[in-house]
Amino acid sequence: MTIISTTPTASHKSRTRGSRLGSLLVNVALGLAFLAALAFLLPSLMGFQRYVIMGGSMEGTYDLGSVVFEEVVPTSELQVGDVITYVPPAESGITTLVTHRIVEIDGDSYRTQGDANADVDPWTFQLNTETQPRAVAHVPYVGFAFMALADRGTRMAIIGIPAALIALWSLAELARAVRPSRRDDEQDEDVAPAPGTPRSLALV
Repeated sequence: MTIISTTPTASHKSRTRGSRLGSLLVNVALGLAFLAALAFLLPSLMGFQRYVIMGGSMEGTYDLGSVVFEEVVPTSELQVGDVITYVPPAESGITTLVTHRIVEIDGDSYRTQGDANADVDPWTFQLNTETQPRAVAHVPYVGFAFMALADRGTRMAIIGIPAALIALWSLAELARAVRPSRRDDEQDEDVAPAPGTPRSLALV
């Protein structure tokens, strides 16, 4: 009589637990990546524009590193108190976008001020477009991630390292799936009964 034990070995149990844990981690990582992509794309699909606060002039309202979401509205609807993002006039010497609050409207001339600044901005400007982004919401600190992603090396590391880990885990799982099959074949050859010997199976 040939007795073949079907009780899982400790190493097999360990591999099974490791496989389940690896699958869980991969699923969690993919889920987080999907949610991050959705959060990144959804505002744009809804017509909102995103701006990262990279200065302290709106501190207390929109802190450094905040992401401000702005809806595009007709310029004629702007009112004192609205926060807008715009490029100051050339004579200001500022060539980057500024997110400040409107404190004065005189005909087609606007004046703004940062909430954290003691004085109003030393320039007036006109908005020559029919529409203008106006702030409606913000998320603090998320902008730091966008700042990091602006660096190519950081961007490649954030994308490449998880992708490499997932690829390595997949290869390891493939190797585990192949190895037990070969061992089982070898075991069957070792315990094969002699010709004419009855074969029986005992479950332990």
